[in-house]
Amino acid sequence: MKLLYANDRRGEYPPSVYAQTIDLLDRFPPLKGETSADVAVVGAGYTGLSAALHLARAGRDVVLVDAQRVGFGASGRNGGQIGSGQRQEVDWLERQFGRPTARRLWDLAEDAKALTRALAAESGVPVRDGVAHACRSASEVDHSARMAAHLAAYYEYDRVQPLDRDAMAAHLGSAAYAGGDLDRGAAHVQPLSLALGMARLAVAAGVRIHEGTHVHRIEHGSATGKSRVLCDTGRILCDQVILAGNGYQGRLDGKVAARVMPINNYIVATTPLGDDFPEILPQRIAVADTKFVVNYWRLDDDRRLIFGGGETATYRFPRDIAALVRPHLLSVYPQLRDVAITHAWGGTLAITMNRMPHFARPAPNCLSAGGYSGHGVALATLAGRLMADAVAGQSDGFDAMAAIPTRPFPGGTMLRSPLLVAGMAWYGLRDRLGF
Repeated sequence: MKLLYANDRRGEYPPSVYAQTIDLLDRFPPLKGETSADVAVVGAGYTGLSAALHLARAGRDVVLVDAQRVGFGASGRNGGQIGSGQRQEVDWLERQFGRPTARRLWDLAEDAKALTRALAAESGVPVRDGVAHACRSASEVDHSARMAAHLAAYYEYDRVQPLDRDAMAAHLGSAAYAGGDLDRGAAHVQPLSLALGMARLAVAAGVRIHEGTHVHRIEHGSATGKSRVLCDTGRILCDQVILAGNGYQGRLDGKVAARVMPINNYIVATTPLGDDFPEILPQRIAVADTKFVVNYWRLDDDRRLIFGGGETATYRFPRDIAALVRPHLLSVYPQLRDVAITHAWGGTLAITMNRMPHFARPAPNCLSAGGYSGHGVALATLAGRLMADAVAGQSDGFDAMAAIPTRPFPGGTMLRSPLLVAGMAWYGLRDRLGF
């Protein structure tokens, strides 16, 4: 199944509140015939846009292609949270790799937040501070408090405020959680606006963008020979290739595909709440909870509640996404049972076995990054810059991320789909039972 076309119309953004409330860019033309470039970038989400932008600003001739539109995939559909750290917390990283490596990964993630904020500011995209992590049990609340103290003591990060049940309820306008924390150094943003802003910056830097250009195969060159990126409408001859398709990349590289598995997620938006329900997110923070299939939400500038949650065991979107997500929303905000849902959409992200991003060199002249596991707004943006740096011979950051091992999924690409069915059903059941 080609996820690029399985659930969406060709060349059209999903029916998200993001796409329907901002001015979209004019379409970029498809690639026609043969062209040449220093670097070909495949995928126009945060990773590809950031890579192309930083390469062009370093003087490289860059062609960026996407089978659909700029920001069409997860980069234009997600919850917009600019989270701190890696997808795995620092105590897990310390146990697996030691504190020096955990600290290096933390510092890279701090760079990711700073870079994302800087590009948003340069693009004129507002960023709001604050992301709360809502815990379901007393043990999770205790762990959250220990992690806040640990970050302050060993990582010089004192932006995380532990919250008890009452404090969390006051921040959320909901008594659904046992407590948690509030990270004042994290933030949230309109995700499609960020992607389109990065595209404008890339074009201004000289990047040639081609939408509606599906890459079918890559023939990697030798250390001194050209690579060929073969598309449905033409081909690119280049010195370097960057793979930035994430969940929509398919099998352009088998080793990457075996380690980066697409999954779907779903979001709804309510009608603007106006002056009603002032108790809901009074400080306009964003929130994510501790379920395996995470619930996450925030208010947009018009006070719509944008709420993500729910799992499915197939790659086809359900016919009624709102009906899938509404019970999760009402489990947090039962007071919204009579409020209309105006938008509902799905999207495809990608996970890895250990939930850490997969950075790789599929060929001597090819770099790849993906598998952000729901933590990609900042890390994907950083990944693009790290790959641009690596092309220029400054690969320390890329190599630090690539050194984190990501095992292939059992059965590789052939058995991923059946395992997804079993895994999502199991973890969805665990969430519903409160484990």
